[in-house]
Amino acid sequence: MDFPWNQRQQDRQVRLARAAEALGARLHGKRLEARADAEAEAVVALLHAVLAPGDRVCLEGNNQKQADFLAKALVQVDPERVHDLHMVQSVLALPEHLDVFDLGIASKLDFSFSGPQGGRLASLVSRGQIRIGAIHTYLELFARYFVDLTPRVSLIAAHSADADGNLYTGPNTEDTPAIVEATAFSGGIVIAQVNEIVERVPRVDVPAGWVDFVVKAPRPNVIEPLFTRDPAQISEIQVLMAMMAIKGLYAEYGVQRLNHGIGFDTAAIELLLPTYGESLGLKGRICQHWALNPHPALIPAIEAGWVQSIHSFGSELGMEDYIRARSDVFFTGPDGSLRSNRAFSQAAGHYACDLFIGSTLQMDLAGNSSTATLGRITGFGGAPNMGADARGRRHASPAWLKAGAQAREGLGGARGTPRGQKLVVQMVETFREHMQPAFVERLDAWTLAEQAGMALPPIMVYGEDVTHVLTEEGIANLLLCRTDEEREQAIRGVAGYTPVGLGRDRRMVENLRDRGVIRRPEDLGIDPRQASRQLLAARSMRDLVEASGGLYAPPARFRHW
Repeated sequence: MDFPWNQRQQDRQVRLARAAEALGARLHGKRLEARADAEAEAVVALLHAVLAPGDRVCLEGNNQKQADFLAKALVQVDPERVHDLHMVQSVLALPEHLDVFDLGIASKLDFSFSGPQGGRLASLVSRGQIRIGAIHTYLELFARYFVDLTPRVSLIAAHSADADGNLYTGPNTEDTPAIVEATAFSGGIVIAQVNEIVERVPRVDVPAGWVDFVVKAPRPNVIEPLFTRDPAQISEIQVLMAMMAIKGLYAEYGVQRLNHGIGFDTAAIELLLPTYGESLGLKGRICQHWALNPHPALIPAIEAGWVQSIHSFGSELGMEDYIRARSDVFFTGPDGSLRSNRAFSQAAGHYACDLFIGSTLQMDLAGNSSTATLGRITGFGGAPNMGADARGRRHASPAWLKAGAQAREGLGGARGTPRGQKLVVQMVETFREHMQPAFVERLDAWTLAEQAGMALPPIMVYGEDVTHVLTEEGIANLLLCRTDEEREQAIRGVAGYTPVGLGRDRRMVENLRDRGVIRRPEDLGIDPRQASRQLLAARSMRDLVEASGGLYAPPARFRHW
């Protein structure tokens, strides 16, 4: 039987021909020329030409970089002509990302993180206006782009393009390579919004042959300084917890390769390395290789010679000149600018790092944690990759081997085949915002699964992967727990005055403390009274600027002087 083996390419040519006919003289090669007052109109005409009902569409919504101009154009298409789109994208950050569902343009969604749109997403799901395929981790979603969620049309953002259509993505490359390659090599169509058209791009991040249309946006695309934290907002409780992390975990295991989650807790650790860490004689022994956005909070540690390398998921606004001046530390090109890559950095965090330390909104008695709570479906981003023991890992390191040995000890000795284990630390204050307890008997994720008809509760990090729980009360080493009951009591033992913490078996908790499963600050030789903000290597954004030698230029919202 003679099969038509090139239907996708034939369909692609039909769509490109429709676009050429619809745009006429406004299309010059790959570049869409549009009058300043009619740019959106021209892009809407392009979208009408290349989109069809039921298409799978990737609208580049990243942690930081947004294809915002194309998003605004997409919500203006006629739902009679373009409808039932299946949106596949990492992050729902802009109102337009959900407007397409409110307007009937899209009906199904596969995503990773919704952040500020989490409440609205939950509302749309409850009303039946969105069908969620799955809540993915980033690397999982990228992988499916190349298997069963391949986009037919992708709308991306880049910093600049040349006349041929070569793209320069700048420091915030982020998800672009994964999106473009999956689309361009499967008969799909790639449309790029750019900030400027130049004679020659500083480096070719996306070849012109992979790009079908280039649109100059009327203003630079949105980039959110998502990981930047003002040291002025770090509390003394967070300083205490950071001291315990450095002495009780990083020094204990000799952690050299690591990933920090987003938050003030981990910013405090970064800012204590050149002060408290230095006083413990740990320089050169811990924290040299990172999978991490270029957090400004790391500037003092970099300047003090603690950090050898940082590979980044994305960039941070204002760090461009500092990164260019520290090319031995960051992954930069010949032009001096960073090239981030979320897929590669996710893989590095999963396989190459010995420790992940992050936070959560809720944790249950088995150590399962989730940021999906009642009324909000926020997704997980990269935490399930970062906070998971990579079963495929085969290279050894002291930290990985020691954690693996403790896991076998917890099982009652050297049972089974010897292997290492990744350190996965959940660092949480016992009460979160609005005095909501971080520790609960039952995760809201179970109720959300029932409400949304999910096959599984949206658990961010599974308890079986969590090795340590760190709160202001101390550290619970779950690797050393011999039974599920001990594990539960270890978690209760650091859960403070939450209902979960108050339900502890005091005798059993003290026994776990005697065995070193639970360690309080005093057990680590830390006096809580010494947990002062004065220990921070920078206590304000201005301090970070000074530490950088004036190279760091904080976004306006962070300038208070």
